[in-house]
Amino acid sequence: MESSEFIWMDGEFVKWEDANIHVLSHSLHYGSAIFEGIRCYETVDGPSVFRLPEHTDRFFRGCNLYRHTLDFTAEQFNEAILETIQKNNLKECYVRPIAFYELGTIGVRPVAATKRARTRVAIIAFPWGAYLGEEGLKNGIKVLVSSWKRVHHSQFYTSAKASGAYLNAIAAVMDAQDKGFDECLMLDMNGYVAEGSGENIFIVRDGVVWTNDGTNSILEGITRDCVMTIAKDLGLELQIRNISRADLSLADEIFLCGTAAEVTPVRQVDHFTIGNGSRGPITEKIQSKYFEIIRGKDENYKRWHTPAYTDK
Repeated sequence: MESSEFIWMDGEFVKWEDANIHVLSHSLHYGSAIFEGIRCYETVDGPSVFRLPEHTDRFFRGCNLYRHTLDFTAEQFNEAILETIQKNNLKECYVRPIAFYELGTIGVRPVAATKRARTRVAIIAFPWGAYLGEEGLKNGIKVLVSSWKRVHHSQFYTSAKASGAYLNAIAAVMDAQDKGFDECLMLDMNGYVAEGSGENIFIVRDGVVWTNDGTNSILEGITRDCVMTIAKDLGLELQIRNISRADLSLADEIFLCGTAAEVTPVRQVDHFTIGNGSRGPITEKIQSKYFEIIRGKDENYKRWHTPAYTDK
């Protein structure tokens, strides 16, 4: 990971190396932080943050679920994100906002007897390329169906990007990569496909695009929403349904999507080759349109862009 120069913390900019927290931070011990992943792209109209309001909305909703009290509005937060990009003079970057409990109590509940625990907020922006590799974007990745099941929505707020919830994904992806795969897929508690360690899943069968939903304990991602919109706009049939493990093996195409992963084809699941072992035609069509959109080349999707530099 390439560092930048400044990090926004609690309304002020500090040097990258000085953005520190106390070792007794509640969120460090219990995973009670809420975070987001956002990308800023160099577009035909200049640097632009992709789907900024939607990311901010999810961030605020996640904070509310875990009782974080934020001392600024969504509009102020969006402005802080843009200021962080500008302060670091970045044209293309990954943005990681995070809210976390500082000192207050070592008990599990992040609230002391007489006052609430303090929520601190940071915004980090730094250059970051293809999460699953440029080769993976073009030719596809190898995925292992994990023996670790996705945590059920009755056990966690699966709609919140809470740091502690990702221990589930960490266990699964470490196991997959130790076995020579690029990524994992987790099943839900009923044995249906849930998601990857940080991506939603789509499969293509007989020309129809399938994906699952919140009943499978997934994070209903913003990139997932983009893909669903693109598929419909391209005239493709889209079905929301349970996806079984057998469906993976029988799929003509599979791809994963997420802010970090963007749209990444899957060429192999376990030891089954998917399709012809490379990026399929429908995946390529959706992926090509997605990359066209994020670069600002399609006027029909300009609503998804927020200029990072208002003077350009």
